[in-house]
Amino acid sequence: DDFATMKEVVYRRYKRLVEEGESLPQLIVIDGGKGQLGAACDALKELGIYGQLAIVGIAKRLEEIFFPGDQYPIYLDKRSESLKVIQYLRNEAHRFGITHHRNKRSKSTFQTQFDQIPGIGPKTIALLYQTFGSIENMQNAVDEQLNDVIGKDKTQKLRNYFSKAQVNPFYTEDDV
Repeated sequence: DDFATMKEVVYRRYKRLVEEGESLPQLIVIDGGKGQLGAACDALKELGIYGQLAIVGIAKRLEEIFFPGDQYPIYLDKRSESLKVIQYLRNEAHRFGITHHRNKRSKSTFQTQFDQIPGIGPKTIALLYQTFGSIENMQNAVDEQLNDVIGKDKTQKLRNYFSKAQVNPFYTEDDV
């Protein structure tokens, strides 16, 4: 639900500013038309700060600028510096959001189930993958092979982990 998401994001952001006693911005630019702008305004009303700052929405398709309470949008000249600044703000917000989500996904991509094992760090995990190539190969390796790569202590931790994983694939770090 795009509108509910917009409301939640705006609410969280400005609730934190209010709670921390930070100053509010002079202008909030919302990426979207009347619906998204309305949702953002609802969040500001719930926080009791609606009217203390300016807020506008920009709808991408026709580059329409919406103001709260106005039925009709404003169309700025396509060559207008004002429109270019607003477009830049919107595009920068998109870039920031996309980069944030890509980074978040890439970090979670490189997280493995081994990250849950105390005493088995990123270097050990990388060494295991480099040597054995897959979890299945690690499980099938004899202890001597694992000992040669990661030592007896870590081999035992890995074996304990694998045995618990086979019994209950939904265990947590507390179970290790």
